[in-house]
Amino acid sequence: MACFALVGYVIAVMGPKTLWNHDVWWQSILVWLLGAVIAHDLVLFPFYALIDRTLTSGWRAIRGRRPNPRPMVSPVNYIRIPMLGSGLLLLLFFPGIFEQGKTTYLAATGQTQQPFLTRWLLLTAVMFGVSAFTYALACGRAHWHPPLTADPDPVPGQDCESAPEPPA
Repeated sequence: MACFALVGYVIAVMGPKTLWNHDVWWQSILVWLLGAVIAHDLVLFPFYALIDRTLTSGWRAIRGRRPNPRPMVSPVNYIRIPMLGSGLLLLLFFPGIFEQGKTTYLAATGQTQQPFLTRWLLLTAVMFGVSAFTYALACGRAHWHPPLTADPDPVPGQDCESAPEPPA
């Protein structure tokens, strides 16, 4: 609701005419906003939902085949989070990573876009490395400190309150 209120406020202050470019229609803010909504809802969301479903069902398939499963830590979130971070960085810096608008960027900053791809790959590797390290720590903790098991069921019909007291 706060986002809708903010967008309404911005439109009220700037005016609806600022959302439309009369000279070049495809450079209008409204066209890009609708394109982003359509691209996300019809293309990207089904794609990463499929990837997430594949990860979770693959983990269940691997885990179900183990004859005596020890306490295991699911790797799904340890893969999901760095993939999300890497994808968001790619989305944000796509023009720089794939060197779109070289001349404009060079004229504006005096620098090239050459390091963008290397930096994105390095950040992606670091995110997956940190995730792998924390997954290894979680697996080690699960291996060396298995979860406590509950006490066996009490004798049927006997509550904790009605249990006989031990002899003094």
